[in-house]
Amino acid sequence: MVDEIEGMRFSADALFLMIGAVMIFSMHAGFAFLEAGTVRVKNQINAFVKILTDWSVSTIIYFCIGFPIAYGINFFAGADTIVNMINGNPVDGARGFDLLHCFFLTTFAACIPAIISGGIAERAKFWPQVLAGAVFVAFVYPLFESIIWGRIPFFQDWLKESFGANFHDYAGSVVVHSMGGWIALPAVILMGQRIGRWVKGRSVGIPVSNIPFLSLGSWILAIGWFGFNVMSAQKFEGISGLVAVNSLFAMVGGTLFAVIFSKNDPGFVHNGALAGLIAICSGSDIVHPFGAFFIGGAGAIIFIFGFKWETEKMRIDDVLGVWPLHGITGSWGGIAAGIFGQEIFGGVGGVSFFSQLIGTFAAIVAALVCSTLVYAALKNTIGIRLSNNAEIKGSDLSIHSIGAYPERDIRDTGLFTNNSTEEE
Repeated sequence: MVDEIEGMRFSADALFLMIGAVMIFSMHAGFAFLEAGTVRVKNQINAFVKILTDWSVSTIIYFCIGFPIAYGINFFAGADTIVNMINGNPVDGARGFDLLHCFFLTTFAACIPAIISGGIAERAKFWPQVLAGAVFVAFVYPLFESIIWGRIPFFQDWLKESFGANFHDYAGSVVVHSMGGWIALPAVILMGQRIGRWVKGRSVGIPVSNIPFLSLGSWILAIGWFGFNVMSAQKFEGISGLVAVNSLFAMVGGTLFAVIFSKNDPGFVHNGALAGLIAICSGSDIVHPFGAFFIGGAGAIIFIFGFKWETEKMRIDDVLGVWPLHGITGSWGGIAAGIFGQEIFGGVGGVSFFSQLIGTFAAIVAALVCSTLVYAALKNTIGIRLSNNAEIKGSDLSIHSIGAYPERDIRDTGLFTNNSTEEE
């Protein structure tokens, strides 16, 4: 029998995880609105359906395959058994801790296909991308997650023995965001440029469709991010005000630096806030708030100039800039934790710059290799890109058979008439 104090602790931990999971789950609405606001009107519905479908598939796949790979815990038992498990062990009165732990970490895993979605928007086939996302959530992400956070210790043990500290990634600048962004890069390259993005070698900017949608997506993501970072303690007793304030300062730093360096461009400003939050995830529990401010500010600069370099110099058609935003900025976050986490910069200490550097580059290599294999295989079998006609028509009509504004579409095509007469 669990005593009263122990039962209250189990309940507090379960509630803590559930609140965190719901907050991060809400971020997927942010992903959807950010993409819907950035793509053209003819591709907005696809953004919403794609993100929700990826979330649904990721939930099932991670529950059945990904979580067991990462942590060695499965739920193939009766409900009376799995509700009383902590770290795979039977504990009376556990309040479904392992189930909520899986829910919480599902929200992290599902970020991978959500990140990729923004890069390949407007020209990707629907089901091949759902399949690719399922592969990443089932195998690629959980394996790296297990090496850094889970039950496969060899890499972390080697880093600690060699450089005095493990690779530190408190809330996933590298495990989640860098991995997602670098996985997206081969997909974007193999997908190819959108029709009309470059004409006779000349860059032709494709304007975003809805700045308010884009802004709303950024705000939803930013609010949910406090669940992403603060709730990464994963137990009530581990909550830290330092993580919360560092997340806030990094977001503010990213916003203000983006205002200055983008000359007040609203797209860059709202993504700059996200760049700051991405960059601080790794070191949010060990850096000083002033350090967090500059980490976030540098993240915004990396995104602004990285996106311009990627599109205008490399001619990579990354619609939402997910490679510089999540991939490069996430990598910066991992490395920054090894700099600003040092005591000399006001940090807590106990972190190694070389461990951070090596761990960050390990994620890049793993992401690039696995993504290239998956997308090359799909491209050469079932295909990954819409036909030219379907792309020109728009993914909303070609995939979902409906546009974002059906009543307007009917009226504009002349199918809507009002010839009815009043009843006698």
